[in-house]
Formats: sequence, structure tokens, C-alpha cells
Amino acid sequence: MSEKLFSRAKQVIPGGVNSPVRSFRSVGGTPYFVTRAEGPYIWDSEGNRYIDYVMSYGPAIAGHCPPQIIDAIQQASGNGTSYGAPTLSEIEIAEEITNRVHGVDTVRLVSSGTEATMTAIRLARGATGRDKIVKFSGHYHGHADSLLAAGGSGVANQGISGSSGVPASAVADTIVTPWNTIPELDSSIAALILEPLPANMGVVPPKEDFLAELRKLCDNHGVLLVFDEVITGFRLAEGGASQWYGVTPDLWCFGKVIGGGLPMGAYGGSSDVMSNVAPLGDVYQAGTLSGNPIATAAGLTQLRLLDARAYERLEIGAKSLAKGLCAAFKSAGIDAVVPQVGPILSIFFTSQIPTNFDEAQEAAENGKYAEFFHAMLSRGVALAPGPYEALFPSLAHTEEIISKTIEIAHEAALEITQ
Repeated sequence: MSEKLFSRAKQVIPGGVNSPVRSFRSVGGTPYFVTRAEGPYIWDSEGNRYIDYVMSYGPAIAGHCPPQIIDAIQQASGNGTSYGAPTLSEIEIAEEITNRVHGVDTVRLVSSGTEATMTAIRLARGATGRDKIVKFSGHYHGHADSLLAAGGSGVANQGISGSSGVPASAVADTIVTPWNTIPELDSSIAALILEPLPANMGVVPPKEDFLAELRKLCDNHGVLLVFDEVITGFRLAEGGASQWYGVTPDLWCFGKVIGGGLPMGAYGGSSDVMSNVAPLGDVYQAGTLSGNPIATAAGLTQLRLLDARAYERLEIGAKSLAKGLCAAFKSAGIDAVVPQVGPILSIFFTSQIPTNFDEAQEAAENGKYAEFFHAMLSRGVALAPGPYEALFPSLAHTEEIISKTIEIAHEAALEITQ
């Protein structure tokens, strides 16, 4: 059934998928087509059930199809799907975000993480009157032209460093520097944008005090520090990575978790910086579906589910999973590491945790991940079909589910050594 659906999809969708990593290009084989999901599980078109660690690449932090969010969506949709006018739910979710994240005074809702990062860069340029930006190699900030250079995630999974169709002029003011190395900044730089915990080249944590040093460096040169928290926002902690690491940027970009599984993103910062956004200032950004009433209802409900106890459960589950995976690899005699920070983890088939994109790339391209991916999938565990992606255990991944996953991982690890 999957092969038939994939063949049919390729007739009307480029490559048969609407996001490249879903094509299984980097792991081989035919993608499964999902028919439904609930809790920690997904079911494919052939009726197979999988323990899911893709979890829509992060949004499903409460698990698939949680009843509270489904109820919120049903109630909101009964009142209409889009108005093109302000709503109460926009205010409520903006208040929820600003209450949780210290330093975010105001927030503007958009429809995706890419929109959030793209606009944050425009805002930084408008607020500073400067053109150049600095990013780190392996950090993925969406598919806006100026941010695709040396990106991770889907870009790296496809074996490309940027994209055709992006003119040299679009990246002429983008400077790429190695992760975990202090960059050179000067008065021509508008912004330094980064994932505070990179999770689009696998999880490659910042070195101790690295983010604090970046904060000082930006202050010294009048550069705006931009945290892309599309993944880490409201996943690492109630206040995201800025709370986790104790470093406050000038601008934040959010996505994934805040939509409750529906398309939504946001960017925010101090009132001073955000006052440059139209209609208050001259930096223009707009969106017909920005602040969509169904998405805000879903996102607000999910955020309210994420209290201190929820984050404690998420971290305990991730620690248990990481420890179990490491044990499985060790027992099979496989060189592998499982970096884990809070509730986020990933797998590298190498002897040491990478510290930058070059090291992550070397580990990702040795072919071992693809073998392990299929060994797990055949036993009913769905990992991301690409070696640069993270695993996202959710509140629905109980101790029993994680123990079952570890048991399967032992079997899969032994298979790929034969």
C-alpha cells in the first residue's frame, strides 16, 4: 500500500512529499503513509502501529491527539476558521508566551517557524540600520533565502549546503561561522542568529558558558542576539532555552509547540525592539492567517498543559531513553553516543559527541543510522528518516513505552552488527 501511495504521490507532488526529509532519501526505502495517530503511536496505511519519536518533529509534546487539544480545536472551528480580524485567543496566547519567557515583552504571531526567523532578521536589520548577519554552520533556521547557507536538518539530509534558486545577492550579507567557536563581530553586523541548543544537525550542545560569551560579544558590538527557539521553545523548560541556559537574547523565534500541532510561529522581544514592527514602526510584516483562531486555541491549550511537573516527566523520560539506547549500543559493541539535554536527544554513530557541524556530518554520513533506522522501523519504532534529526519523546511516552523501545533497540543494535 505504501509503495502504491508513494507512486501516486510522485505523480502530483514533487518527489512525492511536501517536505524533503519525508522522502526517505537519506535512509533509503519507501516512506510509510500515516493514517492516524494517538498518544505515542502512529498507524500507517497498511495497519502497522509504531511507537513514534518523530512526533511531527516536535509539536506533539503532549502526545498525538490529546483530548484537551482536540476539544479546543472542535470548539474553535465551530465559530469559523479565519476572520482577518483580531481575536481574544490571540491576546491570550501572546500573554501566555510573554508570561513564560523573561525578556519577551511583546510577541507577533505568524504561521510558521520560517516566517518567524525570516522576520526576526528583517527586524534586526531595521532596528540596527545594518545589513549583515552571522549564523552558525549546521543551524537550520527555515528556508528563507538568506538563512539557508550551511543549514542543518532537511538541507543536510538532502546532501546539499544551500539551495538552487538562491541568488548570490541573497546570501551576500550572511556570514557563516563554526558552532562552538566564538565568531568575529563588528559594527556592520545586525544580528547573530543561532539555535541555543542545536537540534537540526543532531543535538550538539553549546560548550560551557558559550552562550554567555556570545551575549557579551553582541553587547560589545551593538549586535542583536537572536535565539531560534522553534524547537527548544517551551520544550526545554517553561521559558525555553533562555531559561535553561540563563542567557537572554534580544529576539526570540518560536514555532512547533506553540501551535499545538497546527501551523503557527511567533517572534518576540523587548518593547523597544518590537516597536520597530508595523504598524508602530517601519519594519513591515503581515499574514492573512497569522493568529489563526483554531491554531491559537490549540496552542494555548497545549501550553497550559505544560507545567513544572510536565517538564519533569519529559526530562525523566528522555534521560531513561538515552541511557537505555547507550546500553543497547554498548552491549552490541557499536560505537554510538546519545547526547541528551532536557527532553531532547539524538543518536550519533561515533565514539564522541560532536561539537560542531563538521563532526556531526562525519558521524551522520557513515551509513550506520540508516541501518538502525530500518531495524527499529521493522520492529515497530519510528525514528526520523534522517541522521540529523532529534528524537522527541512526549508526555504520552510512558515508562512502559520507553522500556519497550529500549528492548527493541537492543534487538536492532544486534541486527546491524551481523
